[in-house]
Amino acid sequence: MIELTSASKWYGQVIGLNDVTCTIGPGVTALLGMNGAGKSTLIKLVTGQIRPTTGEVLVNGEDPFANPSVYRRLGYCPEIDNFYEWQTGRQFVYGMARLSGFSHADANIRTQKVIEEVGMADRCDKRIAGFSKGMRQRIKLAQAMLNEPDAILLDEPLNGLDPVGRRELMDLLHVLAEQGKSILVSSHILFEVEQMTRSILLLHRGRLMASGDLRVIRELIDKYPHRVRIETPEPREVARRLVALPYVLSVQFDRDGLELQTREPSKFYDALPNLVLDENIPVTGFSSPDNNLESIFRYLVNG
Repeated sequence: MIELTSASKWYGQVIGLNDVTCTIGPGVTALLGMNGAGKSTLIKLVTGQIRPTTGEVLVNGEDPFANPSVYRRLGYCPEIDNFYEWQTGRQFVYGMARLSGFSHADANIRTQKVIEEVGMADRCDKRIAGFSKGMRQRIKLAQAMLNEPDAILLDEPLNGLDPVGRRELMDLLHVLAEQGKSILVSSHILFEVEQMTRSILLLHRGRLMASGDLRVIRELIDKYPHRVRIETPEPREVARRLVALPYVLSVQFDRDGLELQTREPSKFYDALPNLVLDENIPVTGFSSPDNNLESIFRYLVNG
């Protein structure tokens, strides 16, 4: 369990993190925000690289700063690369295992296991100097998994991965989450995070703007009506039925259907299936342009 309580970090006159309180438990949690939002500062606080100016940071009840007992239970995949380029991927991971206290035999066993888990078994004996960005990301993740940590923190891990690599990494993170590990993944690429998890921490200019389940957060932003797009061959007839619902605010037509606005999306989504079935309304599909991270981020930041 990772806990931040009123945690702030100042770099001279510049604020990196401002009065953040949150809890990160088992499962995959996305740490979101544009560049400079405070994501890397939060990760450095949790991994004990820096200490908060004010407030408190705890990992399993302990202060992580300069605390080896916490480090033994954490895995960290930094955004930057800092390899010995002449080493092979296997040599790098093995060396990190030895630095972590593993014996020669155990280091070899753990190195082979994590290399296989990140999909680098067939490429790990090449020199890192010839690695692609995606291969470097995989090797960094391998070393983060060496000590079978309770929590793994990954700073922009999807950078440089091709679509297949992203999918494989997401699948691996889900497997680790199912094992009860706490996975914190920082990113500024919102549409990729949506494929990974619904649990988010959203930072903007050092402040925590929102935390929790994506759908719940969207429902709480009641300042903005929720848009729903209905695909239908009979938009006027469907609109006539829908505007009769007390929580439908407006309807606009387009080429393939209509778009409505509602302040109570849960009630609308509950009512729509029955309306379609009971009154034989011809609906071929529906979606919401508001039910995504990009719109939520825009509303929270600009609203």
